[in-house]
Amino acid sequence: MQNQKKWIWEHKEYPAFKYSVEEFIPKLTLIAENIGRIKALISLLDEKEQDSIKIDLLTSEIVSTSAIEGEHLSRDSVRSSIGKKLDTYFEEAQDKSTYHTDALANILIDSTQNREDLDLLRLHKWHISLLSHTPSKFTKIELGAFRTYDDMQIVSGSIGKEKVHYVALPYKSISDDVNKLLDFINTSEENIYIKSALAHLWFVTIHPYDDGNGRIARIIGDYVVSKNFGLEYKYFNISTAIAKNRRSYYDKLEKTQNLLDNTNLECSRWIEWYLEIFNDSLEETLNIINKVITKTKFWDRIRDISLNPRQLKVLRKLLDYNDGEFKGGLTSKKYVSMTKVSIATAKRDIQELVQHGCIYQIEGSQGRNVKYIINIREKTTYQNK
Repeated sequence: MQNQKKWIWEHKEYPAFKYSVEEFIPKLTLIAENIGRIKALISLLDEKEQDSIKIDLLTSEIVSTSAIEGEHLSRDSVRSSIGKKLDTYFEEAQDKSTYHTDALANILIDSTQNREDLDLLRLHKWHISLLSHTPSKFTKIELGAFRTYDDMQIVSGSIGKEKVHYVALPYKSISDDVNKLLDFINTSEENIYIKSALAHLWFVTIHPYDDGNGRIARIIGDYVVSKNFGLEYKYFNISTAIAKNRRSYYDKLEKTQNLLDNTNLECSRWIEWYLEIFNDSLEETLNIINKVITKTKFWDRIRDISLNPRQLKVLRKLLDYNDGEFKGGLTSKKYVSMTKVSIATAKRDIQELVQHGCIYQIEGSQGRNVKYIINIREKTTYQNK
């Protein structure tokens, strides 16, 4: 029992992962349908709107993939780094980027725009860019080079109560296994979404670097799909979907990599989960695109209304409602906080917005607790003074 094999790389048939494509057809069909919807909606947007969506998605991708590993980045910094690359209207005076976020932006753009085959040199460059400007949980790590030791473990729990979730492939097998993986990525004719799932699983199973393996695995997954996605830019954000299901992500990996749970290299559960998460990311993209379309219709509707800069600022914030911002609706107090005006001016500005049909009072709110929400559906009726 002491020498019992425990990890999938110890299986005699590794890396011949087992799965049946037929059982994934419903999920693959749904993915194809959602991609079709995305393409149709994207074609309705102008260049500036498309750029806005690209920047939002790429920003969330970088922030989310880092958050999965416990690194919390400034969204403004990341957005600036992406904006410098993609936004024709980027204002340098508003630049909040850092060397680190610039490097992360370069990786993501290279992995999703450069359709050249993936090789060791490019893989190592991604690793260097990923970790050159950020502290690592390791005191010293080799950048752009595979580890040279066997004791690579995924562990949780406090000292003395550690739980080993996974022990990675021996270092002497890394180069050969990575080359097999690269050959699979570059030459396999497997469905790209299944290939993305397998490449992700295979890379984290090898765990070739001192640090950054999970992030590189997600970059590889993006690369596989982006290379054959059929659009100039990737309109999906799988890291954000994974970040929302982080516990499930680690659970599915652990059960797939452990021979006690998975005796025959079966990875259908992992692929099925990955396809579900990928589809979740597409549905989120559809939500983002619909929000952009909603914003465009709103601004078109009120373009002839004379509003002051304060009112425009608040309307933009309300349209960008995000992460609990304006939770419960707009109040006079929130208006004052955002615009730095008196309460009397805030109330006057708000009433004008109500009169113009830009916002409306939430039903049931009254007195000091009166709250407002943006009016994105009804036609505006007003008398412009």
